[in-house]
Amino acid sequence: MELYGYPLKAKFNQPRPPPPKVLPATSTMAGNCYKNRMPYHPESFSMPWMPNSYYKAAALNPTLSPLTESFPGLPPTKMVPFISERPNGVFSRHTLDDWHRSNMTNYKESETTRHNAERLRADLNRAIKDVYQQGKRSQGESTQNLGERVNDIEYWKSELCIELDAMIRETNSLADMQKRLERALADTEGPFQVAHKCLLNREKRMGIDLVSDDVEKQLIEEIKIIRSCRERLQQCLDTVNAQLMCNKEARQELEKDLADKQLGHHIDSKCYQMKNTSRGLHFFKGVERIDATVSVPETWARFTDNNIFRSQSARAASAKLRASTESLLMGTADEMWRQFSKVNDAFTSRITEIANAKSKIQTHLAKTRQEIFQIETKIQVIQKTIRDKEAQLKVAQTRLDERTRRPNVELCRDAAQLRLVQEVNEINETLRNLHQCLRASEDMLQMLVRSKGVLEHDLVVKNNSLFIDQERCMGMRKSYPSTVQILGYV
Repeated sequence: MELYGYPLKAKFNQPRPPPPKVLPATSTMAGNCYKNRMPYHPESFSMPWMPNSYYKAAALNPTLSPLTESFPGLPPTKMVPFISERPNGVFSRHTLDDWHRSNMTNYKESETTRHNAERLRADLNRAIKDVYQQGKRSQGESTQNLGERVNDIEYWKSELCIELDAMIRETNSLADMQKRLERALADTEGPFQVAHKCLLNREKRMGIDLVSDDVEKQLIEEIKIIRSCRERLQQCLDTVNAQLMCNKEARQELEKDLADKQLGHHIDSKCYQMKNTSRGLHFFKGVERIDATVSVPETWARFTDNNIFRSQSARAASAKLRASTESLLMGTADEMWRQFSKVNDAFTSRITEIANAKSKIQTHLAKTRQEIFQIETKIQVIQKTIRDKEAQLKVAQTRLDERTRRPNVELCRDAAQLRLVQEVNEINETLRNLHQCLRASEDMLQMLVRSKGVLEHDLVVKNNSLFIDQERCMGMRKSYPSTVQILGYV
């Protein structure tokens, strides 16, 4: 068995040369020439008598000068023995002690080299272990930071999704309110035309009946109220359109931010799950020197928080606008309806007055019963409206009662609480107005019943005025939209 790198036998490339006639000086055979050997070089192959070993023996090639008379001769230490003094013609350049010392030197150098190699291997093992542990620790810290980043993105994604859903619902509700406003604004055109035509038709009265009565005043007041309501509804519609644009912008910002968050979450999740054995790993030289970042964690979180806050502000403004719009619709509808009732009541009173002049009791009684029927129908409508408002009042008061059971700091006087209190007050005020209208209608019904006997007179004289007020004017006013249509629910 041969050890790698250590030949066990010498190799001779050429036969040994014959001994020279003159031997080298004995000073060249000193042991000091073996102490500092140089490693074996391939150049040693040029000397055919040298063995194939790792060291090259120091040699001195003596030169012989010609023997002349002036040559003093060699000193005793430099004299070379003649070959003839050795038996069988054999000579030796080294002593046995030199041979042993050379071996011991080789052993010590080999042992020293092996010891250094062992120390180097131990140092390399420690260095490799430290490098592995440091890389594992660094990669673990990076993975942990990526995991925290993924959690942060998931949190803001959930917040954005919640706010985006709320904004979409609020925008849809505001869009429905916009449609109601448009329908309500369109529905005011009919009553305006009716009131205007009523004024034109009443100009056709004759004689003493051509008077500036309460019907005419109420018609003029009704036209003014309808114009005022149309202006307020148009202004509110413009405000709603502007708020819809703000909601749309806030929604677009949320959607853009959410899309960026989703892409960033996908990339960071991919980086978080990436390992040394993952596919698609490549070298990107110099990528650590490229800084393409545009934000820091504080500005990153503040950007999303600002988007959410902007959306919440727009949503709060939208909810407030919807509430004010609802109040405006109810207010204008109630105002127009009350004025419509006043005009109808004025017409009814005027018709009753004209009908009293009629001479034919049958015509008077039929028209009076018809008017009584209409008033009763209106009373039923008012009663149904009161019941509906009472149901709405129950809902608002039940909400307030349930919100009193909120625990601890959740018992907050927030916008919802204020709006519920305001809603209850508005409904109570509306109910008072409806009860007044109901009492007025009931009173008017009683007045019609009591006026039946009076309206049996002067019917023939007042036929023309009665035809104008009852047939033309009241005929058109029967087509006036209901409260539900004015509020824009249909």
